[in-house]
Amino acid sequence: MSHHLIPTYAQLPVTFRKGEGVWLWDTDNKKYLDALSGIAVCSLGHCHPKVTAAIQQQASTLVHTSNLYHIEAQEKLSDDLIRLSKMHSVFFCNSGTEANEAAIKIARLYGTQKKLKSPKIIVMENSFHGRTFGAMSATGNKKIQQGFEPLVEGFICVKYNDVNAIQQIIEQHDDVVAILVEPVQGEGGVNIPADDYLTALRQICDEHQLLLMLDEIQTGMARTGKMFAHQHNEITPDVMTLAKALGNGFPIGACIVANKASDVFSPGKHGTTFGGNPLACCVAQTVIEIMETENLAKNALTMGQTINDTLSKKLHGIDIVQNIRNKGLMIGIELSSNCQPLVQNALAKGLLINVTAEKVIRLLPPLTLTKANSDQIIDILVDIITQQNKQISL
Repeated sequence: MSHHLIPTYAQLPVTFRKGEGVWLWDTDNKKYLDALSGIAVCSLGHCHPKVTAAIQQQASTLVHTSNLYHIEAQEKLSDDLIRLSKMHSVFFCNSGTEANEAAIKIARLYGTQKKLKSPKIIVMENSFHGRTFGAMSATGNKKIQQGFEPLVEGFICVKYNDVNAIQQIIEQHDDVVAILVEPVQGEGGVNIPADDYLTALRQICDEHQLLLMLDEIQTGMARTGKMFAHQHNEITPDVMTLAKALGNGFPIGACIVANKASDVFSPGKHGTTFGGNPLACCVAQTVIEIMETENLAKNALTMGQTINDTLSKKLHGIDIVQNIRNKGLMIGIELSSNCQPLVQNALAKGLLINVTAEKVIRLLPPLTLTKANSDQIIDILVDIITQQNKQISL
């Protein structure tokens, strides 16, 4: 097929024409079970009727004005997010990367207000925060940064899930102002830290007057079994970024602040043309309503554990399987070697997955997943992983 797209993605040989719930259909009318949700975006499934109705109704009423004026849907959505997060206030934007850029600017400005000449932010190895210059510079992945040097300065990268490494950096630098971290590293390989990791970071930030900034773009919105992943630890961050599932496919991001970060921004310090428009905010309000009404956080917790336990049992003794881990419906199956070919193998069998960190099969199915759906995912995965194991053993 001829087209004029810049090749920024190595796209799979399939084009989808329709979606409904956990299912997608391609242009040949082949049906696929979507265990990726557009990378944790379509958490309510595809074309949820209430989301579709919200888009249609609001699009026929008002799509855009400007943040120069009050926007009722934006104010209502901010109330919902503050009710759920117990934080202070929200800045709306269009994506997760934009939300992280806002968080980085908050940290820099916080440091400037403390009279620091060169404020530093601690970030993590194998992290991913986006592809704009600030977010990319905060990302702990040299492959993503390669070729774009010089990067934005002011980031100190340490090992994930290592509290001592963070304490050492703080002792060595008197200009650290924030810690930016994912509660679970998604792109890094579904890396789940120790249960007390975020709690320890909260204590460190309190002790040293640092901002705890949590990138919940992939973990937020009920994905891990709580509305926000940090709620497993019963803590509150100073800054939290959201996007992905907040709009179920409609672009929207949010940077939420509390505590020391509440009053850092003032008029003129940040802005957006499209962020928080009536259409995006109306959709996000509907998404939250559905997630709460259908108790999808609980379903994520239950189904995630079911998939983990069943896969662990059925793949027991398979040599190439190193580890199976999950936090709700954020699931990683780590193999001993590059397993990228399994994406194509799964596609051929009507299942959408992806591979991250080269060796980890990542599952991010819709939160509406049923037991029957999970059984189908498990059966196909066991088949293709077993076949891969046999080929390697030959």
